[in-house]
Amino acid sequence: MNKSEIKIVLLENIDKIASEVFLENGFSNIISTKESIESVMDTDMINAHFMGLRSRSKLTADVIKKFKNLIGVGCFCIGTDQVDLQFAKKSGIPIFNAPFSNTRSVAEMVIAEMVMLSRKIIIKNKLAHDGIWDKSADGCYEIKGKTIGIIGYGNIGKQVGIIAESFGMHVIYYDIEDKLSIGSALRIQHLDALLAQSDVVTLHVPKSTTTCKMISEAQISKMKPHSMLINASRGDVVDIDDLVKFLENGHIASAAIDVFPFEPSDNTEEFISPLRKFDNVILTPHIGGSTKEAQLNIAVEASKKLVKYFEQGSTFMAVNYPNISPDNLACKTRITHTHKNTPGMLNKINHVISSYSLNVVGQILKTDDDIGYAIIDIDAKVNAEIIQKLTTIENTINVRHITL
Repeated sequence: MNKSEIKIVLLENIDKIASEVFLENGFSNIISTKESIESVMDTDMINAHFMGLRSRSKLTADVIKKFKNLIGVGCFCIGTDQVDLQFAKKSGIPIFNAPFSNTRSVAEMVIAEMVMLSRKIIIKNKLAHDGIWDKSADGCYEIKGKTIGIIGYGNIGKQVGIIAESFGMHVIYYDIEDKLSIGSALRIQHLDALLAQSDVVTLHVPKSTTTCKMISEAQISKMKPHSMLINASRGDVVDIDDLVKFLENGHIASAAIDVFPFEPSDNTEEFISPLRKFDNVILTPHIGGSTKEAQLNIAVEASKKLVKYFEQGSTFMAVNYPNISPDNLACKTRITHTHKNTPGMLNKINHVISSYSLNVVGQILKTDDDIGYAIIDIDAKVNAEIIQKLTTIENTINVRHITL
């Protein structure tokens, strides 16, 4: 297919710079809407070849089955929890996201919340608005010299550590994987030890079975008395009911929560949480990455990955696919072949190609437990018959061909 035939659907008010990236690269059939995927199922958008979505759209297996033409998806956000990654992979659909684009925005919000909680700014602001002049230093502290414990030392965790250190804080972190420490950050080998040492605990972990409710009663009880808890990672990482208990008894002095186990589906639905009753808890509606800069960066990063996949077959940084970053197309035809990971597939592909006396100038294959993804460069044009024969190889999922 040529670019004019490719339908691109961008959901949930994705920044307009994404459309501009596609237009600049020769795509013209672009639809941008504020709607989520559930609202477009009965429209022509269901014929999309590429889709961009955010966190409200749930790309389940049943939904994927209805998008018959779908060849690639961009999650214009950090997480991909809203997508059935396994089913997408087995359907030959790579999923791309933008894991680095909102790093600074989230980190800045975490630091800002820490300062506001340490100085009781939220409480004093509310009192001032109510006409009460509460000029007092009681319970207010500088963050300089305090210890921040970072759980999850990835892109955002490291950025938090860098900024916190510039404020004069002691930075410690816990991660299940070996990570290179930045600045004077000190790795702590055991989670309980980090909890016991930290004046502030901030969470930056992915959603998984091991992180679900990883901060519950057993862990909160080990935190330093009168410490602070911040969660800007995933909604199910903290057991909210257990946090409520420790806020009520004063063991936790304050908290800031940006993500929740159950979040409203849109801005008209009421937000329900037992944390609403606490004036020493900052509650924000999942806005850690909601800055103009982050949304622009996300739109550029995710859209460029989709363009590169279409033009070159690149699956570099796809979250559910074997990662291949091929050279720029320099031959007449590039074939991409996704198939079930079974023995002898490359041999069968090469048998078809050699039967037409085609000259292969480059070949890459990568596999995971479920699928294989091959890129074959050929110094000749190929016809529909060859593509059809490659498609009919047993255990083939899909075949694409890219031409200069």
